[in-house]
Amino acid sequence: MAERKENDFLDDLAEAEAEEFAQDLEELDAEAIELDELRAERDELKDRWMRALADAENARKRGDRARRDAEQYGGTKLARDMLPVFDNMKRAVETITQDQREASAALIEGIELTMRELLNTFKKHGIELISPEVGDRFDPNVHEAMFEAPVPNTKSGDIIQVSAEGFMLYDRLLRPAQVGVSSNPG
Repeated sequence: MAERKENDFLDDLAEAEAEEFAQDLEELDAEAIELDELRAERDELKDRWMRALADAENARKRGDRARRDAEQYGGTKLARDMLPVFDNMKRAVETITQDQREASAALIEGIELTMRELLNTFKKHGIELISPEVGDRFDPNVHEAMFEAPVPNTKSGDIIQVSAEGFMLYDRLLRPAQVGVSSNPG
């Protein structure tokens, strides 16, 4: 009987240890699961934080680009409105005769100085003159063909007449130069 009590005791002890081991295992499993959940949450939050950081950086870059564009190209409408003033002043200077220069030298000099100052102001604000010459090749990126004509001793695509200069505002075309182009096949 004592042996039986000892076996029962050992069985009870083994059973108690097995239960305790199972409880420890359940606690470890629960802790491991909780730790895995916390790691997953941490990784998700880190990912969201990195995306938010990238979004903020992209927004900053977009804002900088928009500010630069506004600084450079914000005056485009005013610049376009000033081009006819340049055209009219240029036509006025080109029509001055030698007799008029002698009779009104101070007035003519004032007009020419105003014309130079207008060009300097354009340059200061990033407006560059596109001034093609007769004989240059037609470039559709900066020239506008107003007409075509077969002119002897020219090649097709050569500029044969300049009607109006063009203008660039930094790297953007403000107005194309208006030109006549040769259509001579030979």
